[in-house]
Amino acid sequence: MIRVLLPAHLKTLARVSGEVQVEVAGQPTIVSVLDAIEASYPMLQGTIRDHVTQERRPFVRFFACEQDYSLEPPSTLLPKAVEQGAEPFLIVGAMAGG
Repeated sequence: MIRVLLPAHLKTLARVSGEVQVEVAGQPTIVSVLDAIEASYPMLQGTIRDHVTQERRPFVRFFACEQDYSLEPPSTLLPKAVEQGAEPFLIVGAMAGG
């Protein structure tokens, strides 16, 4: 099971509290985790990534083990700690401005 922390507005939309857990077959990649989230929580389709292009939405960032995975290719393998459930995969709503 992959632990995922969602930003507050996506938790509200998905009607969950705390972190969510999704099942991913094989070694988890960014895209496999996002696919699993959207399969488990269809109301989140199009909120994290674009429906057509499947690209990450602006102002949405991905983190794992204190590293930013936002600009990595979607097929990037996530760290073993995320795969083993020791660390969560974080989806963060970024803010712009000052």
